[in-house]
Amino acid sequence: MAARTRRPERRQEPLSRERIVSAAVELLDTVGEGGLTFRALAERLATGPGAIYWHVTGKTELLAAAAEAVVGPAIAGADTDATPQEAIRALALGVFDAIDAHPWVGAQLARTSWQSPMLRVFERVGRQVQALRVPEAAQFTAASALMNYILGVAGQNAVNTRTVQPGTDRTEFLDTVATAWAELDPGQYAFTRDVAGQLREHDDRTEFLAGIDLILTGIAARR
Repeated sequence: MAARTRRPERRQEPLSRERIVSAAVELLDTVGEGGLTFRALAERLATGPGAIYWHVTGKTELLAAAAEAVVGPAIAGADTDATPQEAIRALALGVFDAIDAHPWVGAQLARTSWQSPMLRVFERVGRQVQALRVPEAAQFTAASALMNYILGVAGQNAVNTRTVQPGTDRTEFLDTVATAWAELDPGQYAFTRDVAGQLREHDDRTEFLAGIDLILTGIAARR
């Protein structure tokens, strides 16, 4: 009888910190922070928890690395060919889109807002504030206002996304809320009733950038 040729076994991709972080991001996107456990991560990577601990010390480090992987590309660009206003708008929108695509990262960045990667965002924003020739005494305030707006609005947008039932049509949802606003007591909610139509038609990214422009206009006025 002829000997059967044994097919070579398929080699598994070596476990690395990059693979672990990538798998963690996938878990966070699908099941949220509560579902990110080393057991679930080990099952996804077809390995043991001990092998993961060789690369990361615990969940805190893993969350920080996952946030860096998500936000890092948004803040890696250079600003050499842009005006300070354009650079700030592009950076802010990059962070907004990253948090919109990965809603869990907003809470993580809020917990570590003065560490990387948000520290790098602060540095880039601050350099553009300096390029706008903001007086030195006002530079920290200007950069902090921009940072707080970026993180706060992007994070709130992510929260709003999570609270809406999956599969809900955005247009229908906004129409329902706007209709409810329009029917509020005019004595207590005159302004809210007045802007109900704008809520129905607004675009989140456009409104976000409009807010950035308002802050930049205020910075320019103080300058």
